[in-house]
Amino acid sequence: MKTWLITGASSGLGRLMCENLLARGDRVVASVRREAALEDMRAQYGESLQVMVLDLSHTGTIKPAVEAAFEQAGRFDVVVSNAAYGLSGAAEELSDRQIERQIATNLTGSIQLIRAVIPLMRQQGGGRIVQVSSEGGQIAYPNFSLYHATKWGIEGFVESVRQEVAAFGIDFLLVEPGPTATNFGAGLDIADALPVYRDTAAGEVRKALANGEFTIKGDAQKCVTAMIAAADADSTPLRLPLGSTAWDNIEKALSMRLDALRAMKSVAYSADSLKE
Repeated sequence: MKTWLITGASSGLGRLMCENLLARGDRVVASVRREAALEDMRAQYGESLQVMVLDLSHTGTIKPAVEAAFEQAGRFDVVVSNAAYGLSGAAEELSDRQIERQIATNLTGSIQLIRAVIPLMRQQGGGRIVQVSSEGGQIAYPNFSLYHATKWGIEGFVESVRQEVAAFGIDFLLVEPGPTATNFGAGLDIADALPVYRDTAAGEVRKALANGEFTIKGDAQKCVTAMIAAADADSTPLRLPLGSTAWDNIEKALSMRLDALRAMKSVAYSADSLKE
């Protein structure tokens, strides 16, 4: 039996993951913004479910809440940093408040959660941290610049921190789902439109979102099954793309970047000092 801490557990992949883990007999500490969001699960699973009320955008509350939950739970075998939402709009259309909240929730909140659990995992002799990113952590759509900034940012943070804490038996898994049948779209924060962007790439994405034209191939239960299997494994890859859309888009983006990088090799080398 493992003990899991899962943020963003009130809906989507987070809630589904809680349901799967509790059903198999594990213990879950579930982070939600409203305690009532998990009343049905608490009634069914009792003490196997510990609910932690936490809004990751209030970053100063993360460390004390995590430490209190850890003291009650006794250990965290796996921590799943899942809480996030999407912000849609051309960069010029976004308000300062929208930008601040997006970064506080998706990036700073995830960073501070990881910083809070590292010393606890170090003291217990190790553990695994699962950071739910997105295909948007390696590719970029127009109209989602701030969302991509947070996902590319958290992936860079994880790439560095995993090297810092490997000696303590702590490892990481970055999960990169493509478009998946969850309530992600319903939770989108959408900026007020500027007419000047109507006929641009950003405008096309806005229209596609409004008209329901995005193809969603990802199955939420299959994603959760793959996430749990990877988190359970003795060793895990750093990145776990989920869904054919994610794999195809990431493979295309990385191939194009590699081609562009190789074309710049002579220019890059020319910038070296001639001193030995």
